[in-house]
Amino acid sequence: MATPSRWFDPSRHADRRPFLMARNRIVAAIRHWFAERDFVEVDCAALALSPGNEAHLHAFATGLIQPDGATETRYLHTSPEFACKKLLAAGETRIFNLGHVWRNRERTPTHSPEFTMLEWYRAREDYETIIADTLALVQLAARTAGTRQFTWKGRTADPFAGAEWLTVNDAFKTHAGVDLLATLRADGTADRDALARVSPVAFGKGESWSDIFSRILSERVEPQLGNGRITVLYEYPSVEAALARTTARDSRVAERFELYACGVELANGFGELTDPEEQRRRFVAEMDVKEQVYGERYPIDEELLEALAMMPPASGVALGLDRLVMLAAGATRIDQVLWTPVG
Repeated sequence: MATPSRWFDPSRHADRRPFLMARNRIVAAIRHWFAERDFVEVDCAALALSPGNEAHLHAFATGLIQPDGATETRYLHTSPEFACKKLLAAGETRIFNLGHVWRNRERTPTHSPEFTMLEWYRAREDYETIIADTLALVQLAARTAGTRQFTWKGRTADPFAGAEWLTVNDAFKTHAGVDLLATLRADGTADRDALARVSPVAFGKGESWSDIFSRILSERVEPQLGNGRITVLYEYPSVEAALARTTARDSRVAERFELYACGVELANGFGELTDPEEQRRRFVAEMDVKEQVYGERYPIDEELLEALAMMPPASGVALGLDRLVMLAAGATRIDQVLWTPVG
């Protein structure tokens, strides 16, 4: 059997180079787009006290050795979110960060342990504006790459067609036959047994409401999103939106959205939660789940909670740049659009 060539083999690089050139053009166009709208590009440190406090998000840990030889644990950030929120507290109003982030346990044709995230925030602007930004940037990437249609695993999506807007509850009703809101109590807490009774997918005895939700989402709902046109999936259950504020009309759902094309998730955004005590409660609950499932927990960033008390109302979103380039340039694997893929 022939040994697969390395990414730096000249012939393989020649195959990848058109995708990489498209990436560079898209990055330049994105920076210009933000500059035209008076955004400031920020450069967030990669080493963090806490990499994030979501139960199923896995970080890379390292040791920071102080001059006296003492070692402290630091993490490569899974997102620049905590740093960006501190900058909003400091007085910045429109910021974006384009840089590398790291997530362990993630490696598929659409996942790399190290990848590039585009994240931006608007102070005192609602999350509908952030959604409009995201749709505009998807179209910008398509125009820059010279394509009218995204393609992925036999699916297509026209980025210039009007987006499909679906609440999570409507998506579950339509694609899985599940009234999700009926499994959430008035205070927003989840009724695991109620969801278990109506779940169309198999699950284990010990799996939680969130586990069953994730199975239904990945097996029945996500494959139906972003087909033919972009899908904006919004109003996530509050229990699945640890960093988002709840909607004014219904405490069971939060100002969280995701953007899909060809069944691929491209972006995840929020109307940001700014209540430090509520954020602490949610972080602790997430870390309790993490400890139960994976036997570990990450520290809570106390500086972030201090910053939230000072931070103005804001909205923000994280977009996977590599995935967007994949779809815009016609690549089939994430490593085709990474200048130096992780070994």
